[in-house]
Amino acid sequence: MKFIHISDIHIGAKPDSNYPWGVMREKEILSSFNRIIDICNEKEIDLLLISGDLFHKQPLIRELKEVNYSFEKLIKTKVIIIAGNHDYIGARSNYVGFDWCNGVHMLMEEDMDSIYLEDINTEVYGFSYHTRDITKPMYNKVRPGCEERINILLAHGGDEKNIPIDKKAVLNNGFDYVALGHIHKPELFGERMAYAGSLEPLDKNETGPRGYIMGEIIKEEVISHIHLDFIPHSVREYVKVELPIQPSFTNGALMDMAKAKIKEYGEQNIYIFQITGFRDADISFQKEDIYSLGNVIEVIDDTVPDYDFEALYQENQDNMIGLYIKGIKVQSEKVKNQEVVGKKALYYGLEALLGAKDNKMLITKILQSMISLLEQK
Repeated sequence: MKFIHISDIHIGAKPDSNYPWGVMREKEILSSFNRIIDICNEKEIDLLLISGDLFHKQPLIRELKEVNYSFEKLIKTKVIIIAGNHDYIGARSNYVGFDWCNGVHMLMEEDMDSIYLEDINTEVYGFSYHTRDITKPMYNKVRPGCEERINILLAHGGDEKNIPIDKKAVLNNGFDYVALGHIHKPELFGERMAYAGSLEPLDKNETGPRGYIMGEIIKEEVISHIHLDFIPHSVREYVKVELPIQPSFTNGALMDMAKAKIKEYGEQNIYIFQITGFRDADISFQKEDIYSLGNVIEVIDDTVPDYDFEALYQENQDNMIGLYIKGIKVQSEKVKNQEVVGKKALYYGLEALLGAKDNKMLITKILQSMISLLEQK
């Protein structure tokens, strides 16, 4: 029995709506789902499992009709759906009473239910959310009823607010496969349990590939053999890239590095750039220039100016800047990673002090706060 497992499609979501590519992102979510339908037909898939959050919120009738139209294109693939915490079946949910096309089945109950598909000897267990949050562990003791069938558990959850799951317990309960949803990062737990993850990444924290699980189960009497593959599928990825610089770097050099990274990882992707290292004390990087390169959602500047501390100390022995440098050096010897902690404190604090050089009251406050911070470490 060949299957595809997807979850957390979130049709109707509008990622990055305030950015130029935001309009395309909404459309890409639906097109990504529709490509799954095409793959089911191309690969002659027997079963499509959707483990919750097909929609981003309570689906509108027109949204259900659009998805149902896509399901009608399936040639041989059966579909099993559960509602998750985003598209849960509320009192006025349009899921209630909706007439799905032949071969599409939704486990509507709020208690454990199952459906048996005789032609592929497969029974799928699961239930739908009827409230936004379910804090009880609902899956840990569920067991299949007939060992001769291919038994699949369709589940949505895995955190404190959304059905905590004891994965070890569930794995030992006798299911041939456990199709998990809710967590957007794909992850396989051995050969019989997996989070498919979201088809498309939905915010900048969801870095890395997104896609679906393709699997095959062969069962002989009560012994099953399963093979799983994670298949990357998303139109784009959020990619976090470090831009390590040196004191010799100018804004132009930084821009060239960012352009090269975009070319290397793909212009279609969305970037979070983190600038690290020591910069020339006379240079401040123009982050807005990096944003202009295209799909850049965030630029983090973690650089520090490359001061010559010894020279500065010699020049300022008789003032508060010199006192500050001396005090930080003494304190940094008391903490672990003294080179890293001490240097960073020196860089940030010294930058603030030099900026407030003519304001003695502000210098005093900065000095007191920085020394206090290191004493706490």
